[in-house]
Amino acid sequence: MDHPLLTEDIGVYFLDMDTAVNEQINLNEDGSFSIFINARLNWERQMIAYYHALKHILNNDFNKTCADDIENAM
Repeated sequence: MDHPLLTEDIGVYFLDMDTAVNEQINLNEDGSFSIFINARLNWERQMIAYYHALKHILNNDFNKTCADDIENAM
């Protein structure tokens, strides 16, 4: 199966973060991604944060320069 989300190139980690932060995504040096989801969120909000992070990856947002344009497009 060749699906961009079924890959070892995306790691998902749960961390206690400030409650103002839902998730954080890092583009790693090897081209893989790390998604950090706030462990303090309830399950539903964690899933929303995960989906939001995946949209950034699928939209190739890491090659764009304006954060406001990226968020407004979502």
